This record gives sequence, C-alpha cells and structure tokens, in this order.
Amino acid sequence: MQHVASYYAASAHPSPARPALEGDVHVDVCVVGGGIAGCSAALDLAARGYDVVLLEARRIGWGASGRSGGQAIFGFGASQQAIVAQAGPEAARRMWDVSIEALALLRQRVADHAIDCDLHWGHLHVGTKERHRRELEELQRELEDCYGYRHTRLLDRAGVESRLATGAYCAGLFDPGSGHLHPLNYTLGLARAAEASGARIYESTVATSIEPGDKVRLSTSRGAVIARHVVLARGGYLDGIRTTADRRVMPVGTYVVATEPLGEERLRALMRENVAVADVNFVLDYFRQSADQRLIFGGRVSYSGINEADSGRATRARMLRVFPQLADVRLDHVWGGYVDITMNRAPDFGHIAPNVLYLQGFSGHGIAMAGMAGRLAADAVAGQAERFDLFARLPHRIFPGGRALRMPALVLGMLWYRLRDLL
Repeated sequence: MQHVASYYAASAHPSPARPALEGDVHVDVCVVGGGIAGCSAALDLAARGYDVVLLEARRIGWGASGRSGGQAIFGFGASQQAIVAQAGPEAARRMWDVSIEALALLRQRVADHAIDCDLHWGHLHVGTKERHRRELEELQRELEDCYGYRHTRLLDRAGVESRLATGAYCAGLFDPGSGHLHPLNYTLGLARAAEASGARIYESTVATSIEPGDKVRLSTSRGAVIARHVVLARGGYLDGIRTTADRRVMPVGTYVVATEPLGEERLRALMRENVAVADVNFVLDYFRQSADQRLIFGGRVSYSGINEADSGRATRARMLRVFPQLADVRLDHVWGGYVDITMNRAPDFGHIAPNVLYLQGFSGHGIAMAGMAGRLAADAVAGQAERFDLFARLPHRIFPGGRALRMPALVLGMLWYRLRDLL
C-alpha cells in the first residue's frame, strides 16, 4: 500500500516497505498506530530498554501525521481560557508548560536523530477583522502575564503587510518559538529512530480485536501480539478494534493544496520570511512555504468525507482571496485527510484498561503535541504517570447521536461557528 497522493508523498525520503505481522509475538509494549504519537511512543519506550512492537494498518505516516499543514504551534486546539475552565489555573499552567516542552522535544529529536524534514522556526497568527486584533492583543497579554511567555510580537496591519503581500489581515501575533516542517519526512524519521533503538514495526497490519488482561492480546488477520502494555495512537483513523474512547473523537476532513514551484523571487515577494501562517477563525486558513519554493495552503473542513476535486477548487478560491496575484499559478498537488477532534478541542489521553493507554484528539495541534504525547505515554508505562494523568483528568464528552447520527449533529453545531467567523 502506498501513501495517499500528496506533495508530501511526492517529496518523501525513501522508506522501506515493512512486512505485515505473521504469527504471534510476545513483547513488553505494543503500540497501535504509526503516526507521530505512535512512533514517538515506540522510540521512547525502545530507548528505555522495553521490547516494543508497533502495528500500523497501512504505512508509517499514512494518516494525518503525514498529510497535515505541517505547523508546529504552542498550546492546544482549545484556548488556555478553556483549559483553565476545565482544569483550573494551576493544572492549565502545567499543561501549557508541556506544550512548550513539546516544541523543544521536536527540535531535540530532529537534531539527535538527524531527521531531514525541512524544519524552520517562526509562526504568525493573523486576524482578518477588528475583533481578531483585540483577541490577539488579549492572547499576548495572557501569554505574558499568566504563563511567562514573552517571546511574541504584536503586529499591526502595516507590520503584517511588510511580511505578507496581502491586505487580508489587520493584525498578527508572531511567535519565533513555533514553526513548520515536512510532516511525512518527520514521521518517517521518527520511525527510523524507533527501529534504530530496537522497536519492530509492522505495516499493513490491522489490529482487529483487543482482549484486556494482565497480558493484553491484540489479534490481527495473520497473527497476534501479546503485550504487558498497549498504547493506542490511531488518531482520526479508527480501523479495526473498537473501544469506548472512540466516541470521544470525531474524524474531520481537512484539505491542503501545493502550487507549482514559484521560484525564490516570486515566493519572497509573497512572504518575506519563511514562516508558517494561520488565521484565527474557527474554520481557519493556513499556509507556508515548501523547501522547493511552493506555497502550501490549507483550509476548510468537511464532516461527510474527502472530495479532492471539490476541495481543490474551493481551497484554491480561499488561497486567491489571500493572494489574488497567484491567479495564474497551477496547483500541482491536491489532497485531504482526517484530523481527530474532541468536543472541547483539548487533547484526550486516558486508559481503557489499567495497562491499555490511548492518545487522541489533537484537534489540529498534533505536529508538536503528538510527539510529546508519545513521551507522556512512555513515562506512564514506566510508572511515571503524573503528567499523563494531568491530561487524563480533563473532562471529555462523547459526540451525541452515536456513530450514525453524531455527524449531522456536529454539522449543525459547526454552522454556528462558521457564521461567527463571518461576523
């Protein structure tokens, strides 16, 4: 099985096709899911001396970890005010610190394991209206006063326009500590590092059932893994086994396009600096440069499936509202994929059995935080669960309506947020 066609798949470093699991294996830990969270957990566990097997239903980085916008950003999908409301100010501060550590961990892993993933630092949140300008000012004050994060710079319209050749934004908040990368190459690099540390990875292997116990049995079509601990890190692709945690996340489709190569001069005319950009709407647009001088632009969401032809037209129209000067530019790549969101947009970590952990619900903030989640899961397996449990105590609700009806219910709720974006 190949990766889904995308700019990232077309520019990915060579990666070996790993075999499917055959027969039964007995290990210390089985990780299910070959995205950033799963590969990170496998890497940390193997480095600590655990015997680790990772099962991936398709290919390493096949899901959101290899298809996303590639932006590594502080914080979570939920605002810090929302985290405070759910967990209290002290726990919210500790969670914030974990999100900043996630960015440092990303930097460290890229350096330690020589992962070639076009990592660049610098991120710009932008606002399209006066209300957004006030929100960005409030965010900067909150970051400085409540969390001691004093690295950001607030930009007025002229400051944004000096960096971006567009009149779409009236304000911006620049963060030098966030950044962007090639997400598939980053995920493939984590997998190689996990294997170098001793983990075994099986691709094209769907875990079809799970039997909890002192030893957990994960069955597949041609074998089984019997493990003392299990880490489920499946993101928005919940193939195979069903668990009670599945109802707490919703797979939501999002879309990305990559232009033809623009050349350095034209790209620098659009974006003076090689930073990632995202607006602050609920249904947001985001964009960045690629290593070969394309514009990678994403936006829109879907709750009813991925339609690449429609997404290409619609995402191109959104891109041209920001950069109308690209009207003559060809789109070389159009793709989509699912991200896993929670009702409150905060990450959802927990247990479905004492020795079965799950990591999910990154809600669009998975590039940095999914890597950190893998480390927290490894800590928990090793008996150091304090920070894992900090997140596990966040209250989460199931999506209403069950598997058949929760999608229409969510669509109705999202219409309100989309209308709010337009006001």
